[in-house]
Amino acid sequence: MANKVASPTLKPTLSVIDASAIVVGMVIGAGIFETPSLVAQNAGSQGVILFAWLLGGIASLIGALCYAELTTAYPHPGGDYHYFMRAFGTNIAFLFAWARMTVIQTGSITLFAYAFGDYASQILPLGSYSPAIYAALCIALLTALQLVGVRQGKWTQNVLTLVTVLGLALVIIAGLVAVAGNTPTPNGAPTQEDGGGAIGLAMVFVLLTYGGWNEAAYISAEVRDAKRNMVKTLLLSIAVIAGLYMLVNFAYIQGLGIAGVAASRAVAADLMRRVFGEGGAVFISFLVAITALSSINATIFTGARTNYALGKDFRAFSLLGRWNDRGNIPANALLLQAAIALGLVLLGTITHEGEKGFETMTAYTSPVFWFFFLLSGIALFVLRQREPNTSRPFRVPGYPITPLIFCAVCGYLLYSSVTYASSQAYSIGAIVGITVMAIGVPVLLFVRRSSNIRGEKD
Repeated sequence: MANKVASPTLKPTLSVIDASAIVVGMVIGAGIFETPSLVAQNAGSQGVILFAWLLGGIASLIGALCYAELTTAYPHPGGDYHYFMRAFGTNIAFLFAWARMTVIQTGSITLFAYAFGDYASQILPLGSYSPAIYAALCIALLTALQLVGVRQGKWTQNVLTLVTVLGLALVIIAGLVAVAGNTPTPNGAPTQEDGGGAIGLAMVFVLLTYGGWNEAAYISAEVRDAKRNMVKTLLLSIAVIAGLYMLVNFAYIQGLGIAGVAASRAVAADLMRRVFGEGGAVFISFLVAITALSSINATIFTGARTNYALGKDFRAFSLLGRWNDRGNIPANALLLQAAIALGLVLLGTITHEGEKGFETMTAYTSPVFWFFFLLSGIALFVLRQREPNTSRPFRVPGYPITPLIFCAVCGYLLYSSVTYASSQAYSIGAIVGITVMAIGVPVLLFVRRSSNIRGEKD
């Protein structure tokens, strides 16, 4: 069973632009409107700040090169699940699929949904639990839209990503036309001199903001001419993202000054308020809401693909392995994903009365995500050794140094995410996330004992 995986019959309907829009929409989320202040506090000078964001793009590009080899050699809707199955066998692949279904992807959907709810509530509040209400509504509505069919889902993503990029362009213009001048430094705000020694911590926030480009792996089987176009998709996506992040951060510094950026609790809103008045602050709240919506739509689109692959290989989850040919979607997988995400909205509401849902979901997903991301880098080495005759249209340059750097970055982020989660008041999110992942072990034992694994008995 270790190397025998389901062979789905999928229709390659996505172009390079479609796939890139999904990846860009996944990565450029609410983080770029929140983390620049944290980066500025720790980096200190303009040169170090911009270098940190450039370094984040380079690190992401290194990871993208590793994924380019995996996705072109093994195009499959299961993405990492498929690689783990081939490299490590059934047990690790199942635990990843379980963690992705219950923690990683659904937690990310909920995280972005809470970001949408936080900013939508600035425009039209719906009471004490407004962020949670908005979060639940957008999960339900976007899932329903994708159930109509893949074509409707991908065009929605193209439009949302275009709006996001155009909105960021306006923020960049606002920063370029503004002059920071004598921006006051509030008491306690870091300055260039006292913030320059913590570039390592700054990189934690930078790399978290870049997270999500790997989602291209889950649509590799649906990209036209995937052997060639997946490389183009990954490289184009990272180039667009890195370019926008560099320009946006330069605009923040230009418009507010380093001290102003470091002291701000809503840096984009402060910049727009300075240039355009209060109407600019309202605009940016709308923009962040749209950005979060783009990320949710992309995460929903890619997330159900692993659940589908899980259902193809394990009879206990066979309902998830049914593909709707009419809509060209994994309908059952989409429905289960939405149900779990809605349950996590409830968790975020209960733990902090709806006030820290975003932070709770960050702690819930991060340690588990980076653990399996590290394994994906190790899988590249294993598959090179185990399947040397497999056709690899793209080979990661600089092997083995390049994937070793990728693994080191993942290990660092795993350590950082555990440290971050354990030091916060909402560490309950991390505890629940790790516990839910651990529940996958007895579930796996039950599945194996019940001979519910396709391939071992087929």
